[in-house]
Amino acid sequence: MASPSIRILVADDHPVVRRGLRQLLETEPGLEVVGEASNGAETVEAARRLRPDLILMDLMMPGIDGAEATRRVLDENEAVRILVLTSYGSDEKVLGALKAGAHGVLLKDATDQELTTAIRHVAEGQGSLAPPIAQRLVQDLAGKMREDAREEHLTAREIEVLRGIARGCCNEEIATQLFISATTVRTHISHILAKLHLTRRTQAALYALRHGISDLGGDEPAH
Repeated sequence: MASPSIRILVADDHPVVRRGLRQLLETEPGLEVVGEASNGAETVEAARRLRPDLILMDLMMPGIDGAEATRRVLDENEAVRILVLTSYGSDEKVLGALKAGAHGVLLKDATDQELTTAIRHVAEGQGSLAPPIAQRLVQDLAGKMREDAREEHLTAREIEVLRGIARGCCNEEIATQLFISATTVRTHISHILAKLHLTRRTQAALYALRHGISDLGGDEPAH
């Protein structure tokens, strides 16, 4: 029996962008565009009415912007997954969207494959933070994450899991790399988020980058 399609709401103030995203996504098996919105207020209303699985959220929209729309949507239905699409990897609003609960951020110049892969990862419960986004956020917004987080509270295994998150690995990939089960990885992630007073794995990835736990490369700093 085939898995149900991922029901997607496309939120962008440019009709051409919405049309292009719809045409792309409707050619992909397992993806279904159930609606469109041209501003933040429409996005909140459409999310309430259509109850999509995932929203492709533009940040720069008139009235209520993407970050505020993200917060309002998740306040009403925390099960909705939010993937932000933006042209500005260093924009202050990107951090605002992550703090509001967005599950992933992707630049609008991403390839079709990168977009559909990010959609599937986010819909499956994984975070998706493109390396260029992470690097720019760390460079431009360092010092603005929670100051009460402390790396020394993490165990050696939790740090290994955190490095995997920062590299963009899904739970199964981390499990394979560390020779543990995906269930154990999920438990470690829950502990990491609780200890660092964070709510999303994308926030944990930013924390790891900011504190030198991971640099997105193949070699990790020694501890």
